[in-house]
Amino acid sequence: MEEVLKREFIIKGLHCANCAAKIERGIQSITGVHKASIDFVGRRLVLEYKNPKDAERILDEAIKTIDSIEDGVEIIEKKSAIKEEPEEKNEIKMEIWKLAAALLIYALAHIFKSSEILRLSLFAAAYVLAGGEVVYKAFRNLFKGNVFDENFLMTIATIGAFAIGEYPEAAAVMIFFNIGEIFQDMAVDRSRRSIKALMNIRPDHANLVLDNTVQEVSPEDVQIGDIILVKPGERIPLDGTVVKGEASVDTAALTGESAPRSIKAGDVVLSGFIVKDKMITLKVDKEYSQSTVAKILDLVENAALKKAPTENFITKFAKVYTPLVVFTALGIALIPSFIYGFDTFSQWLYRALIFLVVSCPCALVVSIPLSFFGGIGGASKKGILVKGGNYLEALNSINTVVFDKTGTLTEGVFKVNEIVNEKDYPIEGVLEYAATAESFSDHPIALSIKEAYGKSVDLSKVLHHEDVTGKGIKAKTEWGEILVGNEKLMESEGISYKEIDAPGTIVHVAIEGNYAGYILISDKPKSDAKETVKALKEAGVKKVVMLTGDNKAAAMNVKQALGLDEAYYELLPQEKVAMLEKIKGEKSEKGNVVFVGDGINDAPVLTMADIGVAMGGLGSDAAIEASDIVLMTDEPSKLVEGIKVAAFTRKIVLQNIVFALGVKLIVLVMGALGFATMWEAVFADVGVALIAVLNAMRVVRS
Repeated sequence: MEEVLKREFIIKGLHCANCAAKIERGIQSITGVHKASIDFVGRRLVLEYKNPKDAERILDEAIKTIDSIEDGVEIIEKKSAIKEEPEEKNEIKMEIWKLAAALLIYALAHIFKSSEILRLSLFAAAYVLAGGEVVYKAFRNLFKGNVFDENFLMTIATIGAFAIGEYPEAAAVMIFFNIGEIFQDMAVDRSRRSIKALMNIRPDHANLVLDNTVQEVSPEDVQIGDIILVKPGERIPLDGTVVKGEASVDTAALTGESAPRSIKAGDVVLSGFIVKDKMITLKVDKEYSQSTVAKILDLVENAALKKAPTENFITKFAKVYTPLVVFTALGIALIPSFIYGFDTFSQWLYRALIFLVVSCPCALVVSIPLSFFGGIGGASKKGILVKGGNYLEALNSINTVVFDKTGTLTEGVFKVNEIVNEKDYPIEGVLEYAATAESFSDHPIALSIKEAYGKSVDLSKVLHHEDVTGKGIKAKTEWGEILVGNEKLMESEGISYKEIDAPGTIVHVAIEGNYAGYILISDKPKSDAKETVKALKEAGVKKVVMLTGDNKAAAMNVKQALGLDEAYYELLPQEKVAMLEKIKGEKSEKGNVVFVGDGINDAPVLTMADIGVAMGGLGSDAAIEASDIVLMTDEPSKLVEGIKVAAFTRKIVLQNIVFALGVKLIVLVMGALGFATMWEAVFADVGVALIAVLNAMRVVRS
């Protein structure tokens, strides 16, 4: 498959969400562009293309497309971008001063009523001061072929008001339109800052130890194997292993859990944790680009580019809605004038102008992406990483949730409960054979066997080691070939074994083709697993299923304890994929199938599910790559929290859609019938957009 290349740019000077949607569509249509995505809230453009030779041509055409739609917009490649420039921060202040002056002149126009010429001049001056830039952009865009934008609509409406003698209204509409725009920009900017604050886990520096000295360096300059110091109150800059010191760390930024965690020498820690009380020394395990904090930041930043179906619908809707309203306004101005006579033209023109003011779809185009971005940020604050608005929206329609067992619904901390030997083999021998065969494995079952053995295994005795997927271990040793695994391994090797019906995992042991006995290992459900299953049912999930490679007795024990609907057992990885495909095919109602697994062994199933959820996959490449959602802790209840965030986000999105379209429709009808003035029209445009943006901000704080 041909590789898709990607370039990312910071966008400066783009304040119109509707224009952003037009720019995205325009760049998407450039020959050679695989995909173009604009994140208006995050001020980013991502260009994807396949042929490296097309890179500069595509960039040139993209810049021309931007210029043809909106002047003053600049794109800077992210890798060379600098922090926000001071003049950007001063833009709003300048607009406020201009509008304050326009308001003063407008007030003077109402005071000096004796001279009609002076009064008209003052209204015109207030209009130019408040709306000069709007009028300029309207005529500039008109020559570029961009008729249906908010600048054109507002210009035509206000100039028309001047033409029919409504001077105070024309000037006031332009002033209050700009006041609304400033408040909207401030609200969006505040949302941006709120979302950035949630993602404020990027480390500023690393204390690198070099020849008994400590140097403050950028985390990007630290190499694998380097030693760094982390002082109390500092954020751990890179993933590593503690080599010296003990401390408590705050993991809330990554996991959403406020309780501190104790760490000591030998423990693995992740970038983003904050050291609370004592200094620790770390050996760096991953470069910054591969560290947990870098992956999380990249994941959350790119989430806004994966738009939810509702976002895509609103963008398409806006494309049709505005021209439709404009042509309707033209009809309102002309058709009744032909019917009732042209002496009524000014009356119908005024009603048509109201239509124009109302028609801008910015309330929806701004607030809905902001709602999804806020939902993603809010979920991240709770330790739930959602890769895009599409997955967040998909959580609102779940039919079936399928869980892996070990480490997902159960603790994954195994303990040897019983060792049963055959008469020719001592119990100690069965355990030693199993521990020797499992000596190279880090699987939880292997670790429990080695822990029960309690001695160091002489690795020189192991001549060859083979992991038989879904079955167990084959090991050639000085004693002969040892087999350690489940019934399938015994059957594939033609070894007679005892069939055991016990609540737990049965590990059979054979040496040189002879059955030596079995080891019973138990695992227990997680403390929140039962409540999670119950909460999923209450949230409307029709069926909760478990897939496991474990035996029937262990699976049925967990099924009964947790109240699951179905449990499928003794499944190989490829059989889990087939079973999930069967579950997807058998569901009778609409809705998504969610698979929750550990993200490493279950990567194929995670990929196949409608929504793949990696459980406790923090720092795992496989988890982040294969899944759509990553739960940063080992708690299955985080999935329920994610569903709640998704439901709240949908609620806000629906509120904004109903409110914005409802108010616009009411004012459109009132305007057409002559019951609404420009004041109501401005509220239906700017006021509604501002309220919708403020409502969307509730998601960020949830």
